[in-house]
Amino acid sequence: MTDRIRPLLAGNWKMNGTRASLDQIKAIAEGVKAPLSEKIDTLLCPPATLLYVATALCDDSPLAIGAQDCHSLVSGAHTGDISAAMIADCFGTHVIVGHSERRRNHAESDALVRAKAEAALTAELTTIICIGETADERDQGQTLDVLKRQLAASTPDGAASETTVIAYEPVWAIGTGKVPTSADVEEAHAFIRRELVARFGGDGEKFRLLYGGSVSGANAADLLAVANVNGLLVGGQSLKAADFLAIYSAFERQFA
Repeated sequence: MTDRIRPLLAGNWKMNGTRASLDQIKAIAEGVKAPLSEKIDTLLCPPATLLYVATALCDDSPLAIGAQDCHSLVSGAHTGDISAAMIADCFGTHVIVGHSERRRNHAESDALVRAKAEAALTAELTTIICIGETADERDQGQTLDVLKRQLAASTPDGAASETTVIAYEPVWAIGTGKVPTSADVEEAHAFIRRELVARFGGDGEKFRLLYGGSVSGANAADLLAVANVNGLLVGGQSLKAADFLAIYSAFERQFA
């Protein structure tokens, strides 16, 4: 993990969580505390139905609350969608765009992901842009080609390290329990770093690069030890406070 980059731990609840889950959010908020909270940023992205209540629960906590997706437009006749402005209006501070499940299940193109990211930046939300290869693409040796294409086409020209985070999530590792080797993660993150530097110059060195895909308390410390891994994007292991806080505590080793 690059020392000069402040790490980020983000949890994505996906389509999980009801009012009964607020106790877990409260427990996570209470567990995210100094001295570690002074050294890393921590984020939880519950479903939109819990967004406003969750921000209220975390009002006195370093735990930030964000959303899992946004529309590319501010408002309009788009039934069921939520705009970046609406997220900000609920006091959300972050939004995830381009997650592989959105790309696959909703046929979201790189161009649409870019438009969503642009909308999020306009609403002054920190934007987490997800990229990653499928199992077939990996088997065909196309991993870096896919990352290059998705990164270039999904990231707005106005992106900057202070407002944009890149998450590498190999699709084949999400929810499967399979995790790439440290060497594989290092290769992917080094490639993403080089591409960002080539496009954004010195600021490309400062973007936070997250790894996501079957992250757990058991493997978090090893993943964080990989060069250019500046944090983690966690799925299922963020639903329970005990699991998420176990991953949170793994960051302590980076400052020992």
